[in-house]
Amino acid sequence: MIKDFLEVGKAVGTHGVRGEIRVDPWCDSPGFIKQFKTLYLDKNGSKSVGVISCRPHGNIALLKLDGIDTVEQASAMRGQVLFMRRADANIPKGRYFISELIGCTVRDADSGVVYGVISDVSKTGANDVWHVTDENKKEYLLPAIPLVVKSVDVESGMIEITPIRGIFDDAD
Repeated sequence: MIKDFLEVGKAVGTHGVRGEIRVDPWCDSPGFIKQFKTLYLDKNGSKSVGVISCRPHGNIALLKLDGIDTVEQASAMRGQVLFMRRADANIPKGRYFISELIGCTVRDADSGVVYGVISDVSKTGANDVWHVTDENKKEYLLPAIPLVVKSVDVESGMIEITPIRGIFDDAD
C-alpha cells in the first residue's frame, strides 16, 4: 500500500562536535539516504529539515541537517525517526519498500485462494522472508524468491504467488 512518507532511519547518536547525527538506516544501505535533499520529522511530512550532507560510515549514515550545528543540538535528535517523501525516492521499476508490503493480500496466482496478508518481513541475507498471517492469526513464512512470487502490486495491495510444497497446509 503506497504511503506518501516512509521511515528512512532513526537518529542513534552524534558524530563529532559540529552537529552531525548518526542515523541507523532502515533501508538497503546507508548510501540510499544520500539521494534526499529534504527529510521529515513526522509521518505526515509537516515538519521538514534540509539535508546538508550525508555519508555512509560503516553500517550507519552520518547526516548534517540544516539548523543542527552543535553536538548538543545533534544529541537532542537522538531517538528521532526520520521520514522521506516516497516521490523523492529514486528506485527502479518493480522495486518497493518493506512498509508498502505490510498489509498486502497474498493470493494464489492460479487458483485465486487468499492465504492472508503480509504482517512482517525478515531479512535473511540470501532472500527476504515474508510473514503471511491468515484470518485465524496463523503465520506462514514465505520465501520472497522468483520461483514463489509471481507479481507484486503495492498500489492495489495484491501479491500473487505460486506456493511451494509445505508452506501452506493445503499446498500441493
